[in-house]
Amino acid sequence: MRAFDWLAGQDDIDPERLIVGGASAGGGLAAALCQRLADRGQAQPSFQLLVYPMLDDLSAQGSGPNDHLFRLWDRKSNAIGWDSYLRGHDRARPPMFAVPARHGDLGGLPPAWIGVGTRDLFLDEDLAYAERLRGAGVTVEVEVVEGAYHGFDGVDRGARVSRQFRDTQIAAIADHLVGAG
Repeated sequence: MRAFDWLAGQDDIDPERLIVGGASAGGGLAAALCQRLADRGQAQPSFQLLVYPMLDDLSAQGSGPNDHLFRLWDRKSNAIGWDSYLRGHDRARPPMFAVPARHGDLGGLPPAWIGVGTRDLFLDEDLAYAERLRGAGVTVEVEVVEGAYHGFDGVDRGARVSRQFRDTQIAAIADHLVGAG
C-alpha cells in the first residue's frame, strides 16, 4: 500500500492511469490492495488485471467433482499456500483484506478484468467474485478459457491459447487506457 501511495504521488505519474494486476496469489494481492485503498478512501488504481486470482481460502477445503482436472495447483497446494499466507491467524476469521472474497463491500473499486480457465481450481471463486463486483456496480470483463488449467500460459507460453490469453489481457489494458484519456 505504501508503495502504491508513493508511486501515485510522484510528479511525473498520472494516477488516473495506474493499473495493478497479478496472477494467482498476485491477483489476490492486487484485489486486496484495491479493497484496502477503497475502504480508506485513498487514491486507487484505475484498473485491476486479475489473472486466475487466488481470492478465497475456502477453496482449499473439502473436495469437488472436478478435482481430477486440476493441474499445477490443486486443493492440497492451495491449502499449503493459504496456510503459509495466513500463518498464525485464525482461518475462520482471517485478517481484514487478507482474503479478498470475504470482503464485505466491493463498491467503489476500479474496473476489473478477470481471466481463468475451466480446469482451474479458482474458476468458481473467480466467477463469484466477478458477480459480486458487478452487483456492487463495478465494471468487470471476464475471460474464461475452455480447458485451461492454472498457470497454463506460463507452462507453454508459445501455445496459441496462451498467446490469445495474453493478447486479451493487453487489449483490456489498452482499452482501459484509451478510455482513461
